Amino acid sequence: MILFQIPDWVRYFFKGFTWRKDPSKKVIYLTFDDGPVPEVTPLVLDILDQYDVKATFFMVGDNVRKHPDVYQQVISRGHHVGSHSYHHLQGLHSGVRSYVADVKKTNDMLGTKLFRPPHGRLRAPQVSLLKREGYEIILWDVLANDWSKWLKPDFILFNVKRHTRNGSIIVFHDSIKARHNMLPVLPQALKWWKEQGYSFGVL
Repeated sequence: MILFQIPDWVRYFFKGFTWRKDPSKKVIYLTFDDGPVPEVTPLVLDILDQYDVKATFFMVGDNVRKHPDVYQQVISRGHHVGSHSYHHLQGLHSGVRSYVADVKKTNDMLGTKLFRPPHGRLRAPQVSLLKREGYEIILWDVLANDWSKWLKPDFILFNVKRHTRNGSIIVFHDSIKARHNMLPVLPQALKWWKEQGYSFGVL
């Protein structure tokens, strides 16, 4: 089953995460996972520039190591960054200490305490240790599912528009896997959000 928005009852049991920002303000928070990727991230930056929008990029540390020039483009254009771990580890299949060390390696590299777990999955002991060390764990209010080979851009755009609301944290992916959907959807979504009167914040 493909979910574009996590039900509120699920969030109730996971209160230690940031799912959404202030619902009283017409501000949304655009985020991108899995970069930086030279074939995709610069194209995202160009689209964001066209609409004068800043975003938050949750980066894989090993990609930053391999593509420091693309990372610098993100920073120089005024965007914010967070960690998506160093090796894109699956928390459910990783030990507590090794997982947190992998997260810390990227956060230290980027100079941030923002962290989004790959696949949005991690275990309670990992959460506890990350919180003790001062990390803010960012999840999402709207997931574009742009990586899916089964979904078409029009369907993704429809659902992103349908689920966006005040304070939404919205996830796209600046990855090879997602670009077939993300690149056509992103400018249309940005145009629609602006027409609806949303402004854009960074995390």
